[in-house]
Amino acid sequence: MWSLLSTLTQVLGVDGVNFSVHVENQTQVRDTMSRRHHRVYQLYSRTSGKHVQVLGRRISARGEDGDKYAQLVVEADTFGSQVRIRGKETNFYLCMNRRGKLVGKASNRSADCVFVEKVLENHYTALMSARYTGWYVGFTKRGRPRRGPHTLPNQQDVHFMKRFPPGEQPDLTTPFRFTTVSKRGKRVRATGPR
Repeated sequence: MWSLLSTLTQVLGVDGVNFSVHVENQTQVRDTMSRRHHRVYQLYSRTSGKHVQVLGRRISARGEDGDKYAQLVVEADTFGSQVRIRGKETNFYLCMNRRGKLVGKASNRSADCVFVEKVLENHYTALMSARYTGWYVGFTKRGRPRRGPHTLPNQQDVHFMKRFPPGEQPDLTTPFRFTTVSKRGKRVRATGPR
């Protein structure tokens, strides 16, 4: 028994594997093998009480529920939570330039258009720029964009709630069906030559 425990500690001690570092490194690498995941939803701004809109090159948080410019396509193409956000109507991407200003761009090739989705303790979502760490997407009470260097994750200006557009809500009327788990029986080995 003692030899088994000492072997385990040797293997774990020698490698010194830190899985949180591994996961963090993998979230920063593009995943070309997996299928890209696209979701359509609206981002409800906590401060303005409206939805984020991509109006071509202009970005605002003044959209009503169901507004065609407030419907956003979120494209995830990595192992982690790095996303690109595109306006469904305009096909412009939400980006943050080097001054921290939110702009719309027709092409998503720039690293300015990649954001890290963070779910906060209060269950709101914050979008941090992947290129400019510590700069968040945020809006004022009037729906105007705030510059990235003037934002912090604990400010209400950067808190968003994901909402499905009207008509695209999942069907919640069907009850959840639990699966039954039966006891596992003994396996019967096949007799005879293989």
